[in-house]
Amino acid sequence: MSEIIQPSAELKALDRLVGTWAVTGGAEGTVRYEWMPGRFFLLQHVELTQFGQPVIGLEVIGNLHPFGEPVGADVVSRFYDSAGNTLDYVYEVTGDKLTIWGGAKGSPAYYEGTFSADDTAVTGEWVYPGGGGYASTMTRI
Repeated sequence: MSEIIQPSAELKALDRLVGTWAVTGGAEGTVRYEWMPGRFFLLQHVELTQFGQPVIGLEVIGNLHPFGEPVGADVVSRFYDSAGNTLDYVYEVTGDKLTIWGGAKGSPAYYEGTFSADDTAVTGEWVYPGGGGYASTMTRI
């Protein structure tokens, strides 16, 4: 008998993101999160302007489960944009803190934000190596 796999607790913690958000700060526009059927993958639809350039894309967020291998521990993602870029991230929610690592967990490029008490806003900052980065707030619409 095969083991029944369920979405991880770490992935379920991202349920707070489901919905449509207005993004302000260093990038402006909207993002929308929705679960794929089965709730093993969270999809983020992105329509932003950053540094004067459009950023339009789709991100697929979940635990990796390659054929014949165990489910990965980290909640990872790949973002695909209309300019042909693919970017990888690791998501982590601890209490009211959301961390999105650029690349691998522990990367020097990351977003750290805090959910408001009523989950209608996430306020934080993108940090880049060498001092770059910008403030970013998502407000539920």
